[in-house]
Amino acid sequence: MSHPDHTARPPAARHRRFLAAITIDSIGTGVFVPVSMLYFLATTPLTLVQAGAALTTAGLLALPAGPLAGGLVDRYGAKPVLQAANLAQALGFAGYLAVDQPWQIAVCAWLNSAGRAVSFSCYGVTITALAEPGRRERWFGLLGSVRNLGYALGGLLSAVAVGVGTPGVYAGIVIVNASSYVLAYVLMRAVPDVRPEARQDAAGGWGHVIRDRRYLLLVAHQLCFAISLFALNIAIPVYAVDVLDLPGWTAGTVFTLNTLMVGFGQGLVLGWLCGRIRSRVLVAGHACFAAGYLLFLAAGHVDALALAVGLVLLGAAGYTFGELLGGPVTSTVAAESAPDALRGRYLALHQLAVTVAGALAPAALAGLLSAGAAAIWLTLAGVSVLGATLATTIGSAVPAARTRIGGF
Repeated sequence: MSHPDHTARPPAARHRRFLAAITIDSIGTGVFVPVSMLYFLATTPLTLVQAGAALTTAGLLALPAGPLAGGLVDRYGAKPVLQAANLAQALGFAGYLAVDQPWQIAVCAWLNSAGRAVSFSCYGVTITALAEPGRRERWFGLLGSVRNLGYALGGLLSAVAVGVGTPGVYAGIVIVNASSYVLAYVLMRAVPDVRPEARQDAAGGWGHVIRDRRYLLLVAHQLCFAISLFALNIAIPVYAVDVLDLPGWTAGTVFTLNTLMVGFGQGLVLGWLCGRIRSRVLVAGHACFAAGYLLFLAAGHVDALALAVGLVLLGAAGYTFGELLGGPVTSTVAAESAPDALRGRYLALHQLAVTVAGALAPAALAGLLSAGAAAIWLTLAGVSVLGATLATTIGSAVPAARTRIGGF
């Protein structure tokens, strides 16, 4: 009798170029995102408000890009759409070298935001085709690890650039980032195309997707999960440094802890989860999120500085464990619950939940932070309870959520 391989990894050797393209993409994004506002302030005559408004406008206008691309993926396959997204982002970043007006920033940022949304929708379709059933959590987990480490490396490079701070260095960041997307496009040429075989199953198009109530449960669950994911970048650092008045290095340590745990621990966690029911793992992930939020709340009620720092870091570890548990599983369930001929549309809708959460999270979390520690952390704990409830419902309604990780 054979036993599941708890340490097996996806057959990365067969698809090195796909993984390399994702890594290069992630490093480029990790370099530019932390210095994006600094870049526009250093290289254009625009104010902080003007640049921020241009970027926000671009993000809102890019919201329909993912759903529109979903139909193209179902018609032409994921590979050409993903390559088009690579070229759009290369063009968008190259355009940053010549912008000096808000509308110009908005146009270039729209290309980047739309390309990003399209890319994330295509990744799920590609991985579903490349990975064998029972191994898709490992593929999605590997993708998350690669992206996380890429962002971390990019962040370190951006820190060096900010230390120098000259317009030439900022321009160099943009050139490297634009070039990374061109290289990602070239690497993707060797990746097998993903084309649905049964065209007749695509009847109904988006109407069929929207009427799939079971899948809408997955989208609602993804919205809850994504709201928690954005807490790391928006709420936790501000709370630790500005509200609790902890040392500035605390925020950096939280990011480092998250990066190391996701980058190096995802494979170990998935090995440990092999054989467990997916919906129950999702519930456990939300429980870890909630435990982290309660620890953050507790950190505001202690007097000792060392104890407050310890509670914040312990909360960050619990929060990150929720990410490790839920990330690959929710992606796999979403991919396997979609019919082949409409998988592009289905996963585009699933990704739209993340995009919407990203658009709403800054204002919502900032408002909750201004209302006090109890307001934000108890609200987020409530979101986790709702997410766990949805995960339980999904376990009853969605067949892919009832199966076990690592096999059927």
